[in-house]
Amino acid sequence: MTTVHPAIEKAQALIDFDRYDQALALLAQHLAENPDDTGAWIKIGYCHLNTQQPERALDAADEALKLAPGDFVGLILRARALTRIPDRAWREAEPVLREAVRADPHHWLGYAMLANAVSRMSMVRHARATGARELRHEDMAEVLREAAELAREALRLGPEEVYAHEVAQQIADFSGDRTLAEQLNRAILRIDPTHAEALARQTRKAAEAPGVRATQAADLYAGGLAAVPDSAELQRGLDRATYRMLRGVRWLALLCVGLAGAMVDLFAVDGEVQRELPLPLGQRLWYLVPMTAIWLVGGLLRYRRRRAGVRLNVRSLIRRHGWSRVVVAQAAWAVLCALLIAEIPWTERPLPQVLFWAGLVPTFATVWFDRPRAR
Repeated sequence: MTTVHPAIEKAQALIDFDRYDQALALLAQHLAENPDDTGAWIKIGYCHLNTQQPERALDAADEALKLAPGDFVGLILRARALTRIPDRAWREAEPVLREAVRADPHHWLGYAMLANAVSRMSMVRHARATGARELRHEDMAEVLREAAELAREALRLGPEEVYAHEVAQQIADFSGDRTLAEQLNRAILRIDPTHAEALARQTRKAAEAPGVRATQAADLYAGGLAAVPDSAELQRGLDRATYRMLRGVRWLALLCVGLAGAMVDLFAVDGEVQRELPLPLGQRLWYLVPMTAIWLVGGLLRYRRRRAGVRLNVRSLIRRHGWSRVVVAQAAWAVLCALLIAEIPWTERPLPQVLFWAGLVPTFATVWFDRPRAR
């Protein structure tokens, strides 16, 4: 059993609390006394990696590998650092990871990282060789064959490791194997129920299933955000579903305009006598009953039955999203036109007809215009 120097243990504790500067100072002091300690260079490398300094992490990995050529941990650190450097990335990390697998053929991490590197580089090489602008799933199964085999070996060696499942799920998704990708996604959530990406994928699939209404989709995304509050993808999904809910409000407003026009009998029909104007006060007030029912059942009750996260997001989206404010303003304008048509004791029909078209046409036209923004 390898004995770990107390300084290395203390440095690891500092790293666990994100106190990288203190850990680096301690490790530098330790190396001054023990210049051949490979573990100290590894810790220094991860300090630099965690502070977004991959070039320095790469230098530390190289120092560790000078002391212990072929060291598995040093090779993994070097590969991680390379993937963070844009002009080197997975292209240079792939041979390093192959060496890491040879160094320790029984460790799941080497296979998982190599599978990730091979899948990425295989797709790049295939695209360059074929000149294809889009990669087809039917081609990917063969292109990613080696990567899929490496991922299976990683899962065999690390059946409870999230990263191994993440890589395997990504490869299955690229290959078009939706069934396997879904199985792996469920496995990730079994291991880590708060895994942001897996939860987002699961929620998106449920929310975008055929027949799922905007209100149901909003509740699903709000439920996902309750588990993973920092998920940007879940927040975007909730915003889309909330906007779809707001778009539905305009249909309620248009229904109010239509009812007002029918009550005042704005347009003549052959063979029928139009109502005499002005309408009695009781009839005008009666119009408020169906309009209130429309908004109570179609708007307020539907809103109140939503999760708290959805209700809060409705107000938040209206504040920060211009088209949401447009939707609400259009609904308010249509309702105002309906009230003016129904409640003013008109003696002639031309002006209420103008109000009818003013409330109906712009709102109805915009319902189709902003459909792409609901996606």
